[in-house]
Order: sequence, then structure tokens, then C-alpha cells
Amino acid sequence: AEMIEEVRRQFREVKNEKGVTLLDAIKKVTAEGHIAEEDDVEPDSDRCVMISTRSSVKEMLAPGLYAVFTPLVAGFLIGPRMIMGLLAGCIGSAAMLAIMMGNAGGAWDNSKKLCEKLKIKKTDIGKACIVGDTVGDPFKDTSGPSLDILLKLMAMVSLLIAPLIDSKDDWELWYVGLPILVVALIATLVLMKVGILTWKDPLGSATGGGAVEGEKVAPVQEPSVTKAPVKAWSNDDSEAKPASS
Repeated sequence: AEMIEEVRRQFREVKNEKGVTLLDAIKKVTAEGHIAEEDDVEPDSDRCVMISTRSSVKEMLAPGLYAVFTPLVAGFLIGPRMIMGLLAGCIGSAAMLAIMMGNAGGAWDNSKKLCEKLKIKKTDIGKACIVGDTVGDPFKDTSGPSLDILLKLMAMVSLLIAPLIDSKDDWELWYVGLPILVVALIATLVLMKVGILTWKDPLGSATGGGAVEGEKVAPVQEPSVTKAPVKAWSNDDSEAKPASS
């Protein structure tokens, strides 16, 4: 959300020496295909990198916390059988989820490439494919592969504590696991207090498009993708045309 707000701010406020905004420069390039060097506007990419880096570190606090504390609580509070079931369930569910993310992200990415090949990027179908690719790229490049790291981290923590809980009965070391559980709960409350763990919509207070804060924004119209059917392929591999009804 912070990155989106920063990009929108730069569209409105970042200007060159002639007073041309970044948004106006992008519109001119889109319409004419080129822009003079003196009319070009340089975005503040350093600030975007700073926001991305800070956000990535902050957003990894909760996943890292639970990846470490969950095997500890399961192993010490309950016992070895609990941690075996935990790892088995995590491996099975995370592997299926990672495969789904990789396949779905690849499908969304390929749909945008198909739109580029058919030269329909500026249609409602092309716009929908671009939105899908926006979700598909992190699906296949970050979210899916990150599950492998999660599994490895939980497995390594489990291996480290395995000698300590070997041959122990269930609930035998509950007095060790209970303080760890309390620490995890306190850490969760702290993350909720500082706003890292929250149910709030990160874009709830965002302004739409390039609108100035406080300005009324027109509701977004749902694209009528069904009104423009397009052939996915043709025999002569030429530009696709709308199918006749």
C-alpha cells in the first residue's frame, strides 16, 4: 500500500524543469511512442527501493517468528509425535500450495504474453490479463518458492531440538513448552499493536488513481470482457480479430 501511494504521489508531484509531471510524460510517451529528452521526467526510484526494502524486512517478522516458535511449542509442550505430525502436514500442504502457485502464476504470466502476441493489450481482455500478471508474477517468483524456505526452517528447528525430546512421552516437557508459547503469544500481541499483524485493508485509505486526497473518485467500471470475444489462434498466425456473432 505504501508503494502504491508513493507511485501515485510521484505521478502527481514529480516534475521536470518545464513543470511537466511524471504522469503527463507517461501519457505523452504512450500516445506518441517517444518523448524529447528535455521533456522527460526522472522518477525518484531510490525512495521506492527504500520503501520496498523496509517493507520486506517488516513483513518477514511474523512468518519468521511462527516458523521458529511453532516446532518449539509443538515439540516441547506436547511431544515428539506432535512435531512429526506437524512436519508431515506442513510438507504436504505447503508442497501442494507451492505447485498451485507456480502453475497459476505461470498461467497468468502466459496469458499476458498471449495478449501481446495477439496485439490486444489495449482491449478489456488485455487489461484483465495485465491485472492477472500483476498477481501471477509474485505467485510464481516469490510466494511459491518462499514455502520451500519455510519448510527448511521448520525442519532445521525440529532437528535441533530432536535430541532434547527423544524418547519423551506426551506432555512430559510441558513446563518447557509453556513459556515458549507465552513468549509467542506476547510477540503476536506486540506485532498486532505496532500494526504488522492486522485485518485492516492496506488500501482502505488510499486515493484512487492519480486523485488528490479528499477529492471524490469515480467508481471503477467493471470491464465488459464478454462483449469482445477474441480468437486465441488462427491458421495463418495473423492478428486475431473479434469473432462474428
